[in-house]
Amino acid sequence: MSERKLWYVADPMCSWCWGFSPVIEAIQREYGGRFEVALLLGGLRPGTKQPMPPTQREQILHHWRAVQQRTAQPFRFEGAMPEGFVYDTEPASRGVVAVSLINREAIFSFFKMVQSAFYVEQQDVTNSIVLSQLAARVGIDAQQFGQAFESDIAKRLTLEHFQKASQWGVHGFPTVIGQSGADYRLLNAGYCSLDELRPKLDGWLLDPLDTPRPGS
Repeated sequence: MSERKLWYVADPMCSWCWGFSPVIEAIQREYGGRFEVALLLGGLRPGTKQPMPPTQREQILHHWRAVQQRTAQPFRFEGAMPEGFVYDTEPASRGVVAVSLINREAIFSFFKMVQSAFYVEQQDVTNSIVLSQLAARVGIDAQQFGQAFESDIAKRLTLEHFQKASQWGVHGFPTVIGQSGADYRLLNAGYCSLDELRPKLDGWLLDPLDTPRPGS
């Protein structure tokens, strides 16, 4: 019999994913015995090369304020994304992959650590040294992390995450997808509260395993 898996498609530098952090943690607590929760890195702005212009910074800060207002997650706005900041989300995502190569149990802890460092502590999580320091906070040797981060396999796996999200048609984050064997179901796209998501999770769990859905 096929087991169920809940795919959480997210980016560590996506503000709505930071807002969703308490929700995915609650799902892991409440439903952890009924399905595995797996993280798929979606790739918000991978490969960005140019510094962020002031107008874009203001637009992004507007989104951050909207997230804070709806979710009550902490943000520090003043001084965020200083002049010259390049909003490339590939390094932070690759950092998560590097952690997965060393200790899979630390993936979600590190993911949240990167989020908090970026949105609350105003650390530059596009910087590999910063990422290695964050990895040390979750019990991973900084040197070991650095080697994994720079490895060809981490770079390849990170790209595979982005490609898989694109193949699934995911272009916004957070997105939640339920997998039952070869059957995939989009449960939610965008931010929602646990109260809004719970009926969708419960409905998905009521479907028999290994039973194709109409049209699949």
